[in-house]
Amino acid sequence: MILLNFAHPITDEQLEQIERELNLDVTGENIIVLDVRCQFDDDKPFAEQVEALEIDEPLAEQVEALVDSAGITEWQTLPLLVNLPALSSAAALVLAEIHGRCGYYPSCIRLKKADRLPTRYVLAEILDVDAMRQRARQKRS
Repeated sequence: MILLNFAHPITDEQLEQIERELNLDVTGENIIVLDVRCQFDDDKPFAEQVEALEIDEPLAEQVEALVDSAGITEWQTLPLLVNLPALSSAAALVLAEIHGRCGYYPSCIRLKKADRLPTRYVLAEILDVDAMRQRARQKRS
């Protein structure tokens, strides 16, 4: 399983929590963490409207370039888990970009602040985003 990490580095403790939550100790599957450096230029569009630009070569938007930098080529066949960027507008666009490449929404991790000092973050839950989408589709009128 690939954990695409667009946020702070994943600690060994967090990785163990994720493996336990996914029951990977039973299957023997390992998690490979791909840390993707995520920094956006607020003075440039996150998602340029390339089709509206009158240029010969399309510009890679920041989000597309960010997801490209993960180096993944087999988007539809790899089991993915994602730690989204903390910036909500960037997270929305990253999730949309990954969905476009995979054909489904990957599960995402949610970390929360632990109730002890020093400040640490632990796994809160694994979000099944695709299942949530499927449930929401049933509410269409």
